[in-house]
Amino acid sequence: MAIQEDKKKFTFYGEGGTLLGMHFVNLFLAIITLGIYFFWGRVKIRKYIWGQIEFEGDRLSYHGTGKETFLGWLKAALFFGIPYYFLRYGPRLMGLGLFEIIVGGVLSTLFIVVFIPMATVGSRRYRLSRTAWRGIRFSFRKTWREYVSLFLKGTFLQIVTLGLYSPYYAAQRDKFLISNTYVGNRNLDYDGEGKDMFAFFLPCYLLGIFTLGISFLWYQIKKTRYMWNHTTFGDARFECTITVGGMLGLYLVNTLLVLFTLGFAFPWAQVRSMNYLLANLTLNGPADLGSIEQDAQTVNATGEELASFLDLDFDLG
Repeated sequence: MAIQEDKKKFTFYGEGGTLLGMHFVNLFLAIITLGIYFFWGRVKIRKYIWGQIEFEGDRLSYHGTGKETFLGWLKAALFFGIPYYFLRYGPRLMGLGLFEIIVGGVLSTLFIVVFIPMATVGSRRYRLSRTAWRGIRFSFRKTWREYVSLFLKGTFLQIVTLGLYSPYYAAQRDKFLISNTYVGNRNLDYDGEGKDMFAFFLPCYLLGIFTLGISFLWYQIKKTRYMWNHTTFGDARFECTITVGGMLGLYLVNTLLVLFTLGFAFPWAQVRSMNYLLANLTLNGPADLGSIEQDAQTVNATGEELASFLDLDFDLG
């Protein structure tokens, strides 16, 4: 008699119509509050999406607040936004010479480079700390300072190798972000390697010019599947079965939906994407979920807002 494989599945219950209504309400309230409600509206959407994801009969929950993200945005604007824009545009507005303008541009670029690790790690720490399953909080146990050397080395080597180092950096980055992610008192782990990713990156790299960059979309899909398939939780391993054809079809239909409805179908595109990913994602093997214990961490929302400044938002994919 065959032994049934232990597969734990994810399900998404969100509806495009509900999301569309929430977006309309958020837009209206953001307009009449001169944009201030944007932060509360974003949290409302996130709570809805998190709450529609089910794993093993229980749904995720999100506990962030609009006040936290608003205050985080103010801090990010004060300590990052104002200095950046001063360095970037100040010399020109003050009528300074070409040398000062160039120096300001270089310094503003370096300013971004310094803050990217803070935004990446801060965003992950904040969101995970506000996410829970069965009342057990997630967390990220590293700081942005520990990510700086990895980020700077990876960026430098990508530049000097004309991008060929990208899969190696991606594997190191995924290792850092995933292996330091905790559910309660237990962490995930990642065993992917750059050399494996390079094998399917190189053809995409060589075909990039001839395909007008479309081959890199194929690489991103393969990379997503590889990342999930090399992520473990205890003795269990995630399995992602998305396909290049399936993802390209999803992207094409979603793009057409959004274009031909002038953006009104965007919530349905979101739902279709979440449905496809989670329908093709399982956790296989003995995970011993009952042994997970609460071990919450305290963080603030500033890193989250720095991520928004730099367009470094992360999601479940």
